[in-house]
Amino acid sequence: MHQSRLFRRSLSCAVLAALSLAGADAFAAKVSRLTPPSELFASGNAKGPVISRFMQGQRFDLQATVQPDAGLTITDFYFSVDGTTTSPASLDGNFQLTYPFANRLGRVDESASDATCVDATSGKTTGKSGCKLAAGLPGNTVVVSQRAYANYSAGVHTLKIIATQSDGSKISAEGNFEIVAPESGYTKAKNVIIFLGDGMGATHRTAARIMAKGYAQGKAKAPLTMDTFPYTSMVMTSSLNSIVTDSAPGMQNYVTGNKANNNEEGVFPDDTLDAFDNPRVEYLSEYLHNLQGKSLGVVTTADVFDATPASTAIHTSARGNGTGIVDQFLDDRAQTGLTVLMGGGRKWFLPNPSNSVSPQPVNGSQRRKANDYVLSDDIVNGWGVARGKLDPERDVIADFQSAGYAYAPNNAGLNAAFKNGVPNKLLGLFAYSNMNVAYDKIAGRRGDSTVVDAFGFPDQPLLEEMTDKALQVLSKNKDGFVAMIEGASIDKQAHLMDTDRWILDVIEFDRAIAVAKAFAAKNPDTLIIVTADHECSGAAILGAATASAAELQAKPNSGTGIVGVYEAAKFPKYKIAADGFPQSTLIDNKMLIGYGANADRYETWLPNLYPTLDTQQPFPPSQSPPSPSTRNKDIGYFVSGQVPGDQAVHTATDIPLSAYGASAAQFHGVIDNTDVFFKLASAAMAQ
Repeated sequence: MHQSRLFRRSLSCAVLAALSLAGADAFAAKVSRLTPPSELFASGNAKGPVISRFMQGQRFDLQATVQPDAGLTITDFYFSVDGTTTSPASLDGNFQLTYPFANRLGRVDESASDATCVDATSGKTTGKSGCKLAAGLPGNTVVVSQRAYANYSAGVHTLKIIATQSDGSKISAEGNFEIVAPESGYTKAKNVIIFLGDGMGATHRTAARIMAKGYAQGKAKAPLTMDTFPYTSMVMTSSLNSIVTDSAPGMQNYVTGNKANNNEEGVFPDDTLDAFDNPRVEYLSEYLHNLQGKSLGVVTTADVFDATPASTAIHTSARGNGTGIVDQFLDDRAQTGLTVLMGGGRKWFLPNPSNSVSPQPVNGSQRRKANDYVLSDDIVNGWGVARGKLDPERDVIADFQSAGYAYAPNNAGLNAAFKNGVPNKLLGLFAYSNMNVAYDKIAGRRGDSTVVDAFGFPDQPLLEEMTDKALQVLSKNKDGFVAMIEGASIDKQAHLMDTDRWILDVIEFDRAIAVAKAFAAKNPDTLIIVTADHECSGAAILGAATASAAELQAKPNSGTGIVGVYEAAKFPKYKIAADGFPQSTLIDNKMLIGYGANADRYETWLPNLYPTLDTQQPFPPSQSPPSPSTRNKDIGYFVSGQVPGDQAVHTATDIPLSAYGASAAQFHGVIDNTDVFFKLASAAMAQ
C-alpha cells in the first residue's frame, strides 16, 4: 500500500454511521493485542513468566491492535521501550509521515468505502474475502506496526503503545519482553546441525533400537547413533496457543526463541487476514547469517514447503501457503544464507500459467495466486526483503538455477551434481510432494519397486545420502553453517498408525545422524542436536506377538489374543540386511505397537502393502487406502479411537533431546523448546 494512503484520518461515512448506531459502550477504546506477547499485557501480571525473549540485536516486529472509541479514528501512534520512543510517528497536514523511520511503520484498517468489510448493523468487521481485518472487530479498528526493531540492552524491558484518537485523547497499553546476552561457558560452534525427527518421542527411538540393533538378556546389543550422544535434555513442546503443538511452532520455537501459534511460521499472531504480513521474528539462520555470514541448509524427506522445513526461514501465518513459501525460500536467500534445499515439493516450483489445480496441470504444478504474496512497504523496507509477486506462472526451478544452484531431480542427478566437484549451492526436489518413506525406497532398491513406481519417482535418495551431500556443500563456507535435517515421515506415518513405516523412517533418520557425527568428528567445532518438535500418536511398545509370522498372516483379525505382554514378549529378533535395514518386518515374535492418541483403525499387526493416501500428492496412487479407518477393514479387527478424525494426533508429551560436539554439555535437565535457540546462538557466538 502507498505510504500516502497508510495514515488517512477518517473512515468511510458508512462505517462511521454503523459505529455510531452500535453505541459507545459497545466500542470503548482499548488495545486488544500487543506484540510481542507478554503476561504483563495479557493478565496484568508483571511477575509472570516473560513470554517473549530475544538475543541481543535479534530483530522482531512491534505491533498493536487498537480499537478507538465509537465514531473516532486513530491519527497517530508510537511505541516506546522503557519510556523512550522507538517510533515517533507524526503526520503533517497531508497525512504524510515526517520522520526518518516512516518506511518501517505500517497501518492496516478497513477504511475503504467497500461496506462488505464492516457489517452495517453490528458495526463489526466481517473478515470476508478481499477485506483486511479478521472478523468480529469494531469497524474502526487499526493494526499498527513498527518493523524489524532490535534492542541490545540485556534485561527485561517495558513496551508501550500510545495511540492518538481523532479527538486528541490517548489510548495506551503496556507489555514486556526480555533481551538475552550470550551465555558464558560455551565452546564455539562454527557449525550447528539440528536433526529434527518429526513426531519422534521416546517410544519411536526405542522401537527403532529394538528393530535395528536387537536385545540380548535385557541389554541392547548396540546403541542407535543418537543414543551415543553424551548429553540429554527433556524438552517441553507447547506452542503459544496450546499445550499440544503442531509442527510449525514446534520447529519455530527452537530457532527463534519464541512461541508461535499453531500453523504459524516465523511470526507472531495478528488480527489481519493477510497471511504474509504478521509481525516477524528473526530466525537463527537470519541472525547468524547477518552477524557471521553463515550458510543455511534445509534437508527433509517431506515436501520442502512443509511446516518443519519452512519454519527455519519462512514468515507466514498459514503453513499451507506453498507457492509463497517456496518463493520466499529463494527470494529471501540474502537474508537467510540459504545454500542447500532438498526434499520433495516439486509441485510448488513448476509453472502453472492457468492458475488452476482443478483439473490438475499435467506437469504436477500446484502453484496458484491464492497462496502467494505481495508484501507491504513497511515489511519490505524494514526487513530488506523482496516484495513478492502473484506469479503462478513462475518457473522457480529455473530461477534457482539462474541464482547458481545445482539442481538434482533424483538420486542419479544428485550424484551427477558432484561429478565435477562440490557445487556452491544445491537444490534437490525428488518428488512432487512428500518423498516416499524408507520402507518403500528400500523395497525399491531391493527389487520391489511397486510403490515407488506407482508414485512415479523410483530413484529417490535416502536421508543419509542427502545429509552427506548437504554437508559437503555447506562446509565450503569458512564462516560455518546452520543445517536443519528432518526425518519427516516419522510423524506422517505415526499419524496414519503405519507402524512398520515409521520405525524404518527412524532407522533412516539415525543413519543420517551417523553421517553427521562422522563429519563432526573431523570438524570438532560442530554442534549436533537430535530432537523432535513433538510426539505423535501416543505410541507405546505393548510387547510382541505370541504368534509366528505365518499365523499372523493366516489370522489378521487375531486382535489382542496374540499380544504378548511382560515376559511373554521376549526379545524380537530382526535380521538386518547389508543396507542397514531389516530384511523383513514380518517376523515370528514381531514387536507390537499401540497408540494412545489414536483414531479409529482396523489392526492386523501386519505390514501394509501400500502406504495410506497422501493427500498432498497431485497424482496419488490409486492403490493407497483412503485412511486408517478404512485400511484393512475387511481383514483386521476394529480398534476404537480416542480422538476425532481419521488420524492419530500429536501429544503434549515432553520429548528427548540428545547433543554432541561443541557446547553439547549445555544441554541438560528439563528445558523449554524456546531455550534451545539461546543455547544454539550462544554456542555460535562463543569466543
